Amino acid sequence: MAVRAGREFLAIPGPTTMPDEVLQAMHRPALDIYSETMVQMTDSLLRDLGRLFATKGHAYIYIANGHGAWEAVLSNVLSRGDKILVLESGRFALNWGHAASAMGVEVEVLKGDTRRAVRPADVEARLRQDKDGRIKAIVVVQVDTASGVFNDIAAIGRAIKAAKHDALFMVDAVASLGCMPFEMDAWGIDVAMSGSQKGLMAPPGLGFVAANDRAREVHKTAGLRTPYWDWTEREGPEHYRKYAGTAPVHLLFALRQAFDMLFDEGLDNIFLRHRLLAEAVRRAVAVWAEGQVLSFNIEDPAERSNTVTTVRMSEGYDPARLQTYCKDKCGVVLGTGIGDLSGRAFRIAHMGHVNAPMILGTLGVIDVALAALGIPHGSGGTNAAIDWLGHNVPA
Repeated sequence: MAVRAGREFLAIPGPTTMPDEVLQAMHRPALDIYSETMVQMTDSLLRDLGRLFATKGHAYIYIANGHGAWEAVLSNVLSRGDKILVLESGRFALNWGHAASAMGVEVEVLKGDTRRAVRPADVEARLRQDKDGRIKAIVVVQVDTASGVFNDIAAIGRAIKAAKHDALFMVDAVASLGCMPFEMDAWGIDVAMSGSQKGLMAPPGLGFVAANDRAREVHKTAGLRTPYWDWTEREGPEHYRKYAGTAPVHLLFALRQAFDMLFDEGLDNIFLRHRLLAEAVRRAVAVWAEGQVLSFNIEDPAERSNTVTTVRMSEGYDPARLQTYCKDKCGVVLGTGIGDLSGRAFRIAHMGHVNAPMILGTLGVIDVALAALGIPHGSGGTNAAIDWLGHNVPA
């Protein structure tokens, strides 16, 4: 410990920092789960999930993390032996595919890599080859938190439509919902899922799914349905069935407060805030990269996400040393490289409850660590971020 004290700051891509108001919302006695207050809160949350996903479809709340929401999606629309197409752009779409494989689904991966986004033209070409319609669903993430990539979901939706293919379009919005534009209905998405612990500023433990009428029609004949995940069970007349049992009352209070804060700020301003702060991070990384040790994992600037930036380190330099210094000496926790980037990268999250002091403080600590550890880097990274914000946040 050197210049750290007080609250540790999380700069990891989930769980993210929770606002004090969200923490305080949970500090109350248990609620009667059969009361009208409980019913009204559930109705309001489901309605607002529809606003966030931008859909007229049905929304569902699960006591689960994102991995659980993956299983909820798969089990409600697929049968054993069905085939899905996984669009690779990092780690998490592949993991969704691994879950499907374990459930008895045939999985084909449309090859990509950890340094670029999905190519919509490749998706269209593959679907045109599927003359017999064996592919029942297409799965992709909007933002992969391992690689830091942003996939153009609208363009992928247009590619599916151009191929005239009937596969369900299913999207993971865990690392993007509430941070970046997401238009489920407008982009032709049939099923979307997300989680509570990233852009939605709430505690981990809640998973969300939204499904349109086409997906709910396929659901009627899905062979993988099980009682806990089943949409039909959750649409029953008794309120408790919306949670398959006891409601996660205190998590729901937290979520209600988080949603209120999101809508009070306004989604357009939230998207702008994330874009400005993300670009501030990218400006800093671009300067540091002049030292020939640090570099962006995602090579095309247009494919870098507004919620997390993955930074590579050259051979011979250990990102764990940088992370340890930032945490132990300064109280800032950076994300580790995961999957193929384990031991080769670190991640800077800029999602959810973040503002300029948090981002500039994180970048300043990284600047300190680079100097203290003697890691070659271009000087003035944090100043570049300050200059960017100074010229783009109007007086």
